[in-house]
Amino acid sequence: MNVSQVFQDFVNNLTVTNEESIENRFSTITKRLNTDFHNIDSNSENGIYVGSYGRGTAINGVSDLDLLFILPDSAYTKYNNREGNKQSQLLQDVKNSILKTYSQSEVRGDGQVVVIEFGNDFIEVCPAFEEKDGSFTYADSNNGGSWKKTDPIPESQEISNFDIDCNGNLIILSKIIRAWKNKSGVKIGGLLIDTFVYNFFKENPDYQDYTFEYYDLLIRDFFNYLKELNDDRVYWYSPGSNQHVYKKKSNFKTKAKKAFFIVEEAIEKRENSGVYEIWRKVFGKPFPYPKVVKESSYNYNSQEEYIEDKYPLNIKYKLRIDCEITQDGYRTGLLRTIKYLSKNKKLRFFIDNTDVPEPFEVLWKIKNEGEIAYRRNSLRGQIINSNFSKNERKESSDFEGAHYAECYIIKNGYCVARDRIDVPISNR
Repeated sequence: MNVSQVFQDFVNNLTVTNEESIENRFSTITKRLNTDFHNIDSNSENGIYVGSYGRGTAINGVSDLDLLFILPDSAYTKYNNREGNKQSQLLQDVKNSILKTYSQSEVRGDGQVVVIEFGNDFIEVCPAFEEKDGSFTYADSNNGGSWKKTDPIPESQEISNFDIDCNGNLIILSKIIRAWKNKSGVKIGGLLIDTFVYNFFKENPDYQDYTFEYYDLLIRDFFNYLKELNDDRVYWYSPGSNQHVYKKKSNFKTKAKKAFFIVEEAIEKRENSGVYEIWRKVFGKPFPYPKVVKESSYNYNSQEEYIEDKYPLNIKYKLRIDCEITQDGYRTGLLRTIKYLSKNKKLRFFIDNTDVPEPFEVLWKIKNEGEIAYRRNSLRGQIINSNFSKNERKESSDFEGAHYAECYIIKNGYCVARDRIDVPISNR
């Protein structure tokens, strides 16, 4: 594997390709709000990109765009003097303004923002008031309503400035880690990703000069950095603004540990043609896989399906699946507690733990791998429904190979959680 070329291609695959659509929507929303709240005709004034897109760390397929819109100071006085939940009233008026333009779209207030839903993505508009120090006061309608503060501009500036010192590696690695988040079902916010990457380069300056030729080592060492972070730490300080960025109930350490060992294997097998499949365990479909190599693999199936081709990814919840193993005359066990699985077992895949609020839909992918699966024409890999109870899938261990199962939770048209469990079937 040509490490330098492969990782250049990988990063190119992560580049946002719908910038024109994003810019058009930004202009349309900003123009509408300027008309109603500032009485001016402008499609750019008072609108600011924030979030990952504003920091330059978004990747292709980004489903949520964050837009901050600056309201006039007079509007703060107007709403603050009202009775009741004044923050909810502000969000309602912003929502009604946007509905004048997007009357056919789903537009709703959601705590601190107004959400505009489109087919495969959505925009969150945060109306705010600019303070003298450059920070912003925004409305939080939760728990009766309150005013809160955010300071995104220094964050974007600091990341951009330090990225220059890192020869572009800060933004590139932040994008790569987002691909890991999407593939591995990591519950972690975009600002926390960028904060971790920023801190990694600050604490380990030798990596700032790394070129694509050494990106496999850079990624391995970053996952090692993640998995060794203090378990007891609750928040970190964001670059530039030093705001608290909370981990909440993230599963990033467990997932980072798993990714670290997979990347170690990929580095050891760098010259093996199967190395691309190993990398894809961590980063999924965006990771390059040369056609001639892919089609020569026993594991290649032209009918295989990928969840990102069916649903936009918005991974924001945790999911952990397991598998109950049964056979007549033997004690029932769980797949995660054993190293290898023998043939002729009954398998029941189920959701062991998730924090996705119901209702939601559950989909599965069962992928058989190896020479025997290839000879039997039983590689599979399609996205399928549950076939036992509401959220479970029954299968069987028919033949040996390094198989796996993936589970996806679909909510409101988005894949919001995913997990994978390996099913290593031996010939015993």
